[in-house]
Amino acid sequence: MNDHVRDLASVREATDRLLAATDKLDNGAVTQPSRLPGWTRGHVLAHLARNADAVVNVLAGRPMYASAEVRDADIERDAPRPLAVQLEDLRDSAVRFVETAAAPAEWSRTVTLRNGVTDSASRIPFRRLVEVELHHVDLGIGYELEDLPEEFTGREIEFLADRFAGNPGVPAIVLTATDGRQWHTGSTEGDPVNVTGTAPDLLGWLAGRRDGAALDTAGAPLPALPPL
Repeated sequence: MNDHVRDLASVREATDRLLAATDKLDNGAVTQPSRLPGWTRGHVLAHLARNADAVVNVLAGRPMYASAEVRDADIERDAPRPLAVQLEDLRDSAVRFVETAAAPAEWSRTVTLRNGVTDSASRIPFRRLVEVELHHVDLGIGYELEDLPEEFTGREIEFLADRFAGNPGVPAIVLTATDGRQWHTGSTEGDPVNVTGTAPDLLGWLAGRRDGAALDTAGAPLPALPPL
């Protein structure tokens, strides 16, 4: 069962960490490349603000984005803004999301996200938490996968493992963290590839943030994962 109230509190905490960290930047730093190919830090901040509005749309039963083209154009439009404008937008959009998500609602209902993806409304706060936490790392300003809360890291590994489960293009995989936690993903056929590493390294590989070089596969090739 998803605990949307607890997840919403985690979104607030993660957003506060992000805002405190980005408040130490300057206008020049916002124009520098992020860790996401082709995106500056301004693109990442603009995306986070527009994503907050997008998940408000989802909770209200509206399309998440008017279209993929509008989504991309909005990010490009907002990316070059000065830091103060970026932070004000990020704060205001975060408040709009929190206020919407804190209102009484039928949390067991199914909602529709991008590309026809559906999910329980109760998981939307966690999905927003993923955006805030991983994109904080993507900014490349000192917040790393190892700094993510341990519980969040485990939940996101489980979420991504579920996403790849049953995918015919992904072989059977057993993911084992060095702390003993374990997850299964990929095909249910054939002998699984055992992939072992720290939880942050496993998350980084599954989320496309690391190449998996730090993972141990007992000599087997590291499976290729489809893009998220």
